[in-house]
Amino acid sequence: MTTSDIRDLLGRHAFFAGLDEAALEFIAGCGANVRFAAGDYVFRQGEPADEFYVIRAGRVAVEIASPDRGPLVIDTVGEGETLGVSWLFPPYRCQFDARAVELTRAVSLDAVCLRAKCEEDPRLGFALMQRVAGVMRQRMQSARIRLLDLYSHARVG
Repeated sequence: MTTSDIRDLLGRHAFFAGLDEAALEFIAGCGANVRFAAGDYVFRQGEPADEFYVIRAGRVAVEIASPDRGPLVIDTVGEGETLGVSWLFPPYRCQFDARAVELTRAVSLDAVCLRAKCEEDPRLGFALMQRVAGVMRQRMQSARIRLLDLYSHARVG
């Protein structure tokens, strides 16, 4: 897959909506096409957050390890979404496990490359920060709803 192919994929993805062609080309230089078979880990908690993923097809479960219950799915990410916001925040470590639930195809953006481009072009960096903040807000809302559902039947006192 060429840089222009990746640029075109990014241009059709909601996360990058509103960015001009030059910005998309700039970002695409950090990209590579990747795929994960069902059951493959995209990343594991504690690993370096070296990649930011733009999901093209498939589904990925975002999990947290529970010592007594095994992995707990806290969210599922699919086509049209992004995965792995830890690339942007020191110490650049993954906070969760991410496991492909089915065959998943994505564009992987190299985090070191992407951070360097954000420093080189602060306007682009701010635009990406706003988008990542929006993803984090959405994920927090999703977690809130899951917690309400989980604990709505629990008695207090």
